[in-house]
Amino acid sequence: MAKGPYLLGLDAGNTVIKAVLFDLEGRQIAAHGIDGATTKPAPGMVERSVPELWENAKVAIAGCIASAGIDAREIAAVGTAGHGNGLYLLDRNNEALIGIQSLDTRGAALAEALDQASGSQMHAINAQRPWPSQTPVLLAWLKHHRPDIYARAGTLLFAKDVVAFHLTGERVSEISDMSGGGLLRLPESRYDSELLALYGLEDADPLLPALFEPTSVVGKVTPQAASATGLVEGTPVAGGYFDVVASALGSGAVGPGAASIVVGSWSINQVFSQTPVADERVFMVSAYGKDRFVNMENSATSAANLEWYVRTLLERDGHHDDPFGFVNDRVGSIAPASSDPYFHPFLYGGRSGAHQRGGFFGLAGWHNESHMLRAVFEGVMFEHRRHVAVLAQAGVTFQHAALSGGGARSPHWPQMFADGLGVPVTVAEAHETGALGAAMAAGVAANLFPDEAAAVAAMSRPARTFEPDPAIATHYDRRYDFWMRLTSALDPFWREFAAENDI
Repeated sequence: MAKGPYLLGLDAGNTVIKAVLFDLEGRQIAAHGIDGATTKPAPGMVERSVPELWENAKVAIAGCIASAGIDAREIAAVGTAGHGNGLYLLDRNNEALIGIQSLDTRGAALAEALDQASGSQMHAINAQRPWPSQTPVLLAWLKHHRPDIYARAGTLLFAKDVVAFHLTGERVSEISDMSGGGLLRLPESRYDSELLALYGLEDADPLLPALFEPTSVVGKVTPQAASATGLVEGTPVAGGYFDVVASALGSGAVGPGAASIVVGSWSINQVFSQTPVADERVFMVSAYGKDRFVNMENSATSAANLEWYVRTLLERDGHHDDPFGFVNDRVGSIAPASSDPYFHPFLYGGRSGAHQRGGFFGLAGWHNESHMLRAVFEGVMFEHRRHVAVLAQAGVTFQHAALSGGGARSPHWPQMFADGLGVPVTVAEAHETGALGAAMAAGVAANLFPDEAAAVAAMSRPARTFEPDPAIATHYDRRYDFWMRLTSALDPFWREFAAENDI
């Protein structure tokens, strides 16, 4: 095992929280993850227990340190990353109020109303228009529909900030999550009263925590947190990153023009730049430092669809010891054909609206589960491709992409992305790229690296590059065109369906 010092990266996803220990060359020393529970109290609502998030974080951290078999005094710093948007509220006594995840669509009608009223004004300030699980939309929804909760709110945090709060006792956040959540004026990366007023949140300024850079030390591990986790009291904790930025850095993407595609719960398609793109077609911009921005086209349409398929259909009777291995075997067992079925990856809505719904199309009696699974893989890739096309229309292009997220571990998906997007795709050596990016923030905060670029150069390495195969390009071009026309044709139906069912 490599000698210390070590860096601990924590990655708080929509369900799982992982603690991963790295050396200064980015080699994984140990890891421990805990899967949390998601609740769906009503259609469109996706929530989690905020206290459980910290309970699971304690177990993950302690398990990681124990598995590593190191002296915790060798951990130089802790960094955090977590899913963006959604909404995590503490009350005025710092007790948990509510945790809403970024797959939630309860705010769809409100987001549409806000967009019609002030969308362009908002975009001119924060580089994004309102959308259902955007943090200020959800906060405004609570103000309208759950005024009892809103009245008790004391501090607004993001998923990773909840963990940092329990580690340090400090109610803080940083600019990448806050800008990705639509709460900052860009490019200045500061809170803005005019922006809050456009959301109808003129009184929400007291809820906003102190704002830091991702690589700043935001606090130190308290005696209580040290006792609960096995960390050493006084260990510095970095502000950390919006997880998609962390995953980009962990996969080796850094600097203007670098591109990152994350195949995770969300479809993340992002390109780094020195200035934020000013185009209303682009979903959002996240700032992570002075003159450092990530331009993103995102939606909840990626590997969460495969996870739903596995959890709902493959694991229903516990008849697969390795369900994702089974999936990859099935996908690899057939060759792509023009008669294959299609899949719309809109189980949690789409970029065009929460009204979009998922589904298989073109199924025939000769198709089997292998065809259906391959359709899921392809449909997810097609929606990523549509996002990339929007970036290109806004003048944001790239010639190479780093692929990360759970989908990057598949032996088939990276090649499908290279073929479908027509660019080389690199998969990093590190599997836990989000936690690695968080560890990089910790390394800079602890003065072990001068900046993110140096941390990326030291800690991230490519494992494999997938080159596009020109022989299959025409196949994907034709199917993508049909897939897009099918999506457009169904849109009026899904809008009517959503209106009739009040969803």
